[in-house]
Amino acid sequence: MGLFTSTEFKDLKCLFIDQLQDIYDAEQRLTKALPEMAEKASDPQLKRAFQDHLEETKNHVQRLERIFEMIDEKAKAKTCEAMKGLIKEGDEIINASGDDAVIDAALIAAAQRVEHYEIAAYGCIRNLAERVGCPQVTELLQQTLDEEGDADKTLTNLAEASINREAARA
Repeated sequence: MGLFTSTEFKDLKCLFIDQLQDIYDAEQRLTKALPEMAEKASDPQLKRAFQDHLEETKNHVQRLERIFEMIDEKAKAKTCEAMKGLIKEGDEIINASGDDAVIDAALIAAAQRVEHYEIAAYGCIRNLAERVGCPQVTELLQQTLDEEGDADKTLTNLAEASINREAARA
């Protein structure tokens, strides 16, 4: 949010909806970025991890749309400046040249920054859903939060098991 924002948070539900709109935009942006990351990745397992997470991210978008319906709100995106910045950093790697393994390590680092942002966002939104009395929404958000955590663990395992070792030899 900018210094001169016109957003008004008159109650916790307003904040909850605002945060849903923000992560909705973030997930939509990510569905456009992940295919480029998969294309750039040279390691087959990393490429597959990005492709798998793309499908999962599409499901996250659909899950958010279902949540908007459940709370009788229109599914509307609010520009997620954080995700725009994270994707811009990822674009720098996608456009970089150099050793394939080092590029793969850089892609993992960029992707984990995205995952950590999403984990923080979904954790906060899940707590807000709980506080405004939406237990079914809370469960759906927890499911997404768990999937984001799993994606982060997958990236860590790829980095530690092989990719960072290969990059260190470059």
